[in-house]
Amino acid sequence: MSSRLFLFSTGLLSSCLILFSPLTSLAGDPFRQNNPRDIPTETESAFKTLFENGNYVEAKNYLSSIKTAPKNDPLFPALIASIAYTEQDWKTLEIQAKNTIKIAKSIRNKDPLRSNLYLAVGHFLDGANEYKKNGAVAAIAKLQLVLNYFDKAEKIDSKDPELNLIKGYLNLLLAIHLPFSNPQQAINSLQTYASPQYLVNRGIAVAYRDLDNYNLALNFVNRAIESTPLNPELYYLRGQILKKQGRKEKNVKLLKEALKNFDIALTKVDQLPRKSTQKPLKRERRSVLKDIQKLSTVSNQ
Repeated sequence: MSSRLFLFSTGLLSSCLILFSPLTSLAGDPFRQNNPRDIPTETESAFKTLFENGNYVEAKNYLSSIKTAPKNDPLFPALIASIAYTEQDWKTLEIQAKNTIKIAKSIRNKDPLRSNLYLAVGHFLDGANEYKKNGAVAAIAKLQLVLNYFDKAEKIDSKDPELNLIKGYLNLLLAIHLPFSNPQQAINSLQTYASPQYLVNRGIAVAYRDLDNYNLALNFVNRAIESTPLNPELYYLRGQILKKQGRKEKNVKLLKEALKNFDIALTKVDQLPRKSTQKPLKRERRSVLKDIQKLSTVSNQ
């Protein structure tokens, strides 16, 4: 499982990953226009920094600077855990996964939907930690627990945008990589019910990239960039799509466009996770540059 997909499916958790005008007098809810939750401003700010601006370093520093964490919002520790995952900080991941579960249990009576949703998220995070420490067998039991909590949340409100965003990313991941699955059904569900829209577009772009449908992947990543043009990960994603399409078609023009997008992402590379994003981005840039040189040499012979 890639760390970027993991982040979105847990932190938006997903992430993942907001610049919204306040819709009510409540603290900003980045997911809902109807029946918004009173999500703390600290969580909203961190969410925006991560998923709109793609600035992991600033988000981590901001979250670390908060002396008293919100006691009734399980998304707050889930964001910390997700960043820890990208940094392979397993101790922090373990602590914040348990905090996510603890807070999710505490809001069971007040908000049963988000309680079950973040019990799923917390156990998913804990399962990632178990997988790292003890292997796949240790994490299998967690998966069924995650799915059970998702089902409970869905029975409360199957159209809730936050639920559909987080579960939608996980469903896309499973649908793309498991045999006999239906990725289009997962895409349709994400597109119909999830929010915010730019994260929906980003998730669908990743799905179509992995399904080798490059035209649709570009369509959706372009929509995401229109809404959140400051996020370097989106340019990295567009570069990946163009690179795959350029290689398949042996098209130097597309490869040069991929290179251009990688270079845009590299202008903000220091704000991205070093192991999970910076290194692969630099490696892919070198790879596409070699492809351009190779194809240009062949065409000149």
